[in-house]
Amino acid sequence: MIRSMTGYGRAQQINGGLDTSFELKSVNHRYFDFSLRSPRAYSFLDDKIKAFVKSKVSRGKIEAYLHIEELESEAAEVRINKPLLEGYLNAFKELESDYELRNDASVMQVARLPEVLSVKKAEADEEAVWESVKPVIESAVEGFIKMRETEGEKLKADVLSRADAIIENVDYIEERSPQTVKEYTEKLTLRIKEILEDKTVDESRILTEAAIFADKVAVAEETVRLRSHISQLSSMLNSEQAVGRKLDFLVQEMNREANTIGSKCQDVNVTKKVLDIKAEIEKIREQIQNIE
Repeated sequence: MIRSMTGYGRAQQINGGLDTSFELKSVNHRYFDFSLRSPRAYSFLDDKIKAFVKSKVSRGKIEAYLHIEELESEAAEVRINKPLLEGYLNAFKELESDYELRNDASVMQVARLPEVLSVKKAEADEEAVWESVKPVIESAVEGFIKMRETEGEKLKADVLSRADAIIENVDYIEERSPQTVKEYTEKLTLRIKEILEDKTVDESRILTEAAIFADKVAVAEETVRLRSHISQLSSMLNSEQAVGRKLDFLVQEMNREANTIGSKCQDVNVTKKVLDIKAEIEKIREQIQNIE
């Protein structure tokens, strides 16, 4: 299914004592570009999250945000730096004796001294944390992809409608082209007769000139290729794979054929149709910039 590169997804769940929320949004980008903001204490999850998202998404500039709140705190161990504390206490005694100061240090005051106390939390079980967080990531990414697919269907419908408009113009050009040769032949004959003042006209010469003109304005090869490109376009839009880059190349080829037809046409009506084709191709090009 065709996907847009614009999307948004968010999920929040409580698993394994963790209240986790994950949010991601994306815009157009030529390649896969992923950035994640997460709590420093859980930075070990960053690579796992990026790998998971990349397994589901091939292109787009994605910004993601992870928030984790612990609902069940693990027991923490408070440690006393005894050598440092003893150093402080000895210094207090020295101040008391040397400068006749009262040593009134309390437990609370001592506890506030730098690095006397330290708190050590139990190391998180990374795999257990990942198993708690993963369902939230999956849910957010699922919603993210669903939105991209919905937008992709709209893009697909628009591109196909423009492809149909191109085919209608190609039909007209193919029908009109032989008529331009006939009209050129008639005008050439009339002009020669006027110049020769009703003298004998060399029909073979007129036919030769008409043949040269017909060869110059022949666009059958270009219209056949353009039809083929439109057919490929439709097939790609029904693909289950990411086809954005292929579509970009295909549209370049379509534009090349339209330019060639435009350079050959000698008829104002055909010229108008070529301009319409190029306008539709440009609109298709703009739309496929949004396709993954």
